[in-house]
Amino acid sequence: MCNCCERKVVVSDQSPKVIGPYSIGVQGGHFVFTSGQLGLDPATGNLVEGGVEAETHQAFTNLRTVLQAAGSDLDYIVKTTVFLRDINDFSRMNEVYSKFFTGAPPARTAIQAGNLPKGAAVEIEAVAIIPCKDGECHCK
Repeated sequence: MCNCCERKVVVSDQSPKVIGPYSIGVQGGHFVFTSGQLGLDPATGNLVEGGVEAETHQAFTNLRTVLQAAGSDLDYIVKTTVFLRDINDFSRMNEVYSKFFTGAPPARTAIQAGNLPKGAAVEIEAVAIIPCKDGECHCK
């Protein structure tokens, strides 16, 4: 089987522990698909304090950890989905979100999801490209 056909579970001891039967991310070919990340402190497993802004910042910190474990990073995100407990928090989430994408931002969907795990205000999932390294292209 070629590298483009492989399915590989992403593992990182720097990410918050999963709270259910799922992987933090799965690599499929040259893409990585993350599970939704909450604003959990990886050390405690608890939501960070400070509301939707602090949770959004921590969710992106957690996303970065998952992506880096797969050989990618935030700069390679092509699509995010943002789940908000309350759509009225959109502008406050968006202010923090915009700081993580200073160039052309990825495609995005944002929805009000109602009740999120652990009472979170925001959950963010992403799809990113795993870039070719050392002149070796795995896209062929």
